[in-house]
Amino acid sequence: MPASSKWVIPNVQKALVVGVADMVASNDPSAELVTYSLGSCLGVTVYDPAAQVGGLLHVMLPDSSINPDKAVTEPYMFMDTGLPRLFRAVYSLGGDRSRVIIKAAGGGQFLDSVPLYNIGQRNSDALRELLVRNGYALSSENLGGTCSRTLRLLLSTGWVTLSSPGTPPYIL
Repeated sequence: MPASSKWVIPNVQKALVVGVADMVASNDPSAELVTYSLGSCLGVTVYDPAAQVGGLLHVMLPDSSINPDKAVTEPYMFMDTGLPRLFRAVYSLGGDRSRVIIKAAGGGQFLDSVPLYNIGQRNSDALRELLVRNGYALSSENLGGTCSRTLRLLLSTGWVTLSSPGTPPYIL
């Protein structure tokens, strides 16, 4: 839905904040999951509209092979270890594989002005590769660019809203 369209955000009774290298899943329809300051990191939402269950992952890096020990203690830091846990968490709360809607934002180009490491692009590529390999597809995305993003998942509606500094929020 474009930013100029009229829509009313339902009354959110609690915000569950997802930090960097973290994940939250919930089946509480009064909650919203939110993560802030997505730069090169990716925010990934998985939502089952029938069960009103969803999860949000804030992942920093594409591949845990750079630090397998860290992947054990902080699995949500990496796409390859965090994404499967996100899906398992949603399914454990009643989500069904055949109904999930997957959205993603972030993957920007920050701090790497000479695109040497391309962390944002590599995160986006890792997400797409994992989804395709497991028979999933993104239903919506806002990836790349140079803006910071805040991503919210409203569990009562499944709306994923996205905002950046200086721009009004819109539904992804």
